Amino acid sequence: MHSDASPVSAPVHDVLVVGGGLVGASLAIALDRIGVDVGLVEATPSGSPPPVFDQRNLSFAEATVNALHALGVMQKLEAPVGVIRRIHVSRRGDFGRVLLQAPAHGRTEFGRVVVARDFGRALEARLAELPGVARYRPMRFLGVGQAEAGARSIRVAGEDGERLLHARLLVGADGTRSAVREALGIASQAHDYGQTLFVARIRSERMPDGTAYERFGEDGPTALLPRGDRHYGLVHGVSRAEAEEVEGLDEAGFIARVQEVFGWRAGRFTACGERSAYPMTRVLAERTTAPRAVLVGNAAQTVHPVGAQGFNLGLRDALTLAELIEQARQADPSGDSGAPELLARHVERREPDRRRTLAFSDGLARFTANPAPLATPLRSLGLAAVARVPSLQASLVAGAMGYRGDVPALCRSTRSDA
Repeated sequence: MHSDASPVSAPVHDVLVVGGGLVGASLAIALDRIGVDVGLVEATPSGSPPPVFDQRNLSFAEATVNALHALGVMQKLEAPVGVIRRIHVSRRGDFGRVLLQAPAHGRTEFGRVVVARDFGRALEARLAELPGVARYRPMRFLGVGQAEAGARSIRVAGEDGERLLHARLLVGADGTRSAVREALGIASQAHDYGQTLFVARIRSERMPDGTAYERFGEDGPTALLPRGDRHYGLVHGVSRAEAEEVEGLDEAGFIARVQEVFGWRAGRFTACGERSAYPMTRVLAERTTAPRAVLVGNAAQTVHPVGAQGFNLGLRDALTLAELIEQARQADPSGDSGAPELLARHVERREPDRRRTLAFSDGLARFTANPAPLATPLRSLGLAAVARVPSLQASLVAGAMGYRGDVPALCRSTRSDA
């Protein structure tokens, strides 16, 4: 077995995180920061990034940027990032629009745009500085034993066979099709939106100026995010019935389709990079904890990407958990990271943010795609109201910037570049 961790008999980790993707790696860094004995089970070998570190464009809310600065991750980004200073929201066929300007809300920016691949490299660079994180890779999660004697047993498999690990707390950060969730017997509910999202890098004759666009339509959203490399990050939603046809378009045909749906607000599109397609399904775990176990990120909830809430929500899951463990250790240095009262407190703190974010993304996805004739004037009135009523704008901005519910302290930390 080839693993960064010693192959001798496994210690009992305070926390074992299964999944080395966006949220899992961030959680491991946050736990190491407070002195927790943390293990990280990763499916990919050293030098091979997880599949989630691809060409997708991640919209980091201000709260996320703050936290990742505090964790020393943003500083490791080598590629330029995009800055979101304005948010433009409209719907094809409806009247009205919403334009949110950061200075009007006392901010210089709403957030940053980072390519997932670049973020993965930054996470890896930061993890490489933390020898206290025991990295088990490449390894597959196989299953769990009962929570006994203050710990969970976890079965994993590497190139040389199976191995047994132990942890006071098991964290499932292994994505939408979470094997940890299934092993714990936690049911989930799925809703297929009937949409496929195409993700690509697209170039316009007009350079990005800090405006993030969200253009809604019956078949889903078309969003443009200002990247740091003179391109936009594109998310283009199509109905599932049209997905195969759209996938078969050549570059010129795809650009023409996006131009027709999106319009000319960002100028004429001139070039488009490689496209990736993602069928859009919402998956919600019916509960997020079990004895000595907790789900975070997409394992707990995979939401529609409208409004770019997914990773931001998952990171707040992870940071709340780390904060609660830190508080328990401050109260008692031998504090139990998997104690039932700690997990109950985690559910209590995360519930308002989770509920409101899910309601926002799901409601927005359904309402903006509704083709009913009555929906058009209602949407137009809604856009007009948000555009004119400061309190509605303030609520929308606070959510977009990641300030929903009981936000972890790291999300509110100040940055030297702010």
